[in-house]
Amino acid sequence: MIEDKQPQRTPISELGEFGLIEHLTKNIELKNESTKYGIGDDCAILDFGDKQTLISTDLLVENVHFDLSYVPLKHLGYKAIMVNLSDVYSMMGKATQVTVSIALSNRFPIEAVEELYEGMRLACKLYDIDLIGGDTTSSNLGLVISVTSIGEVEKEKAVKRNGAKVGDLLVVSGDLGAAFMGLQVLEREKEVYKVNPNSQPDLSGYDYIMERQLKPEARKDIPTILNSLEVQPTSMIDISDGLSSEILHICKQSEVGCNLYEDKIPLDPTVISACEEFKLDSTTIALSGGEDYELLFTISQDDFEKVKGNPHMSIIGHITESGANLITRAGESIPLKAQGWNHMK
Repeated sequence: MIEDKQPQRTPISELGEFGLIEHLTKNIELKNESTKYGIGDDCAILDFGDKQTLISTDLLVENVHFDLSYVPLKHLGYKAIMVNLSDVYSMMGKATQVTVSIALSNRFPIEAVEELYEGMRLACKLYDIDLIGGDTTSSNLGLVISVTSIGEVEKEKAVKRNGAKVGDLLVVSGDLGAAFMGLQVLEREKEVYKVNPNSQPDLSGYDYIMERQLKPEARKDIPTILNSLEVQPTSMIDISDGLSSEILHICKQSEVGCNLYEDKIPLDPTVISACEEFKLDSTTIALSGGEDYELLFTISQDDFEKVKGNPHMSIIGHITESGANLITRAGESIPLKAQGWNHMK
C-alpha cells in the first residue's frame, strides 16, 4: 500500500465544538437495550427498571475554561461540580452522584489540591450529592478536571431537546449575562495588575456578577417548582454557551423555529450597568455570554397561567414552524445566530 505523503488535514476550528461532536459521533450505533438515549443531549439516558439513569461528563482545562490568576481553587472546585449538575437538572432529573478525575502538574502542592476538593465537597454537601470515585494523574499542561454526574428521573419523564412543538412558549429561569460580565471585570483587573503588581483589585459594587462567574448555582429548584405546578416541559436545555446557541439547539433538534422577544429577556440591573460601563450591548451579552447555568425550556400554551408571574422564570418567546428570530424592541425581526463561546477556536 502506497503511503499518502500529503494526508488531508482539516483544522478543528473549521467545524467548531458542536460540528466536531456531530462529525465524530454520526456513525456511532447503540447496542444495549438499556441505552435509551446516547450522544446529542445534556445527558445520556440509561434504563435499568422503574427509573432511568442520567449521566453527563464535562471537562475543564486550565487556560481554556479557567484562569487561576483570578479564580480561587475552592471556587473552581465548587463550579466544576455545578457545571455538571446543571445538565441533570436540565432534563428534569435529580442529581445523586458525581465522579471526579484530575490531572495536575507538579507546581500544585497538596494544600492546593485540598483547597480544590474543599470546594467540591461543599457543592456536594449543599446539593446532597455523593462523590463516589474518580482518578488522578500527572499533567504537563497545568490543571485538568473531569466531572461525571449521575442522576435519576421517573421512567419516560426525562425532558430532551427535541420535543418543542409549534405554539409552545419559550421560558427561561433566573436572569442572563451576569457571569460573562463578571468575567469582564476579572479580566480588566488582571490587566491592571500586569501594569501595576502593587495595585489591589477594586471589585466593590460587582458582588452579584462576581458570584455568578466564580460561584454559580445549578438550578436544582426549577424541576421541583415545575413538578409542583404540574408543568411538564416539552423540551429543555441548560444555558452554558449563551441563550442564542441553546435556543438554536432546541430548534434544530425539534425541527422548529422560534420568535424570541428582546424586551422579555431577563437582565439584572447590575448587568445593565456593567454593560454600560464596558460599552457593551446587554442584549448581545445575554444572547452570547454563556456560563449562566440557567434553564431554558418550552411549555404548552395550556400551562401559561401556571407559570405566568412566577418570580423564578420568564416567558421570553414562542415556538414557530421555522426560522429562529429575535424580535427587537423596535419590532424588527433579526435572525438568531449562535455566537456563544466556542471551545474549539
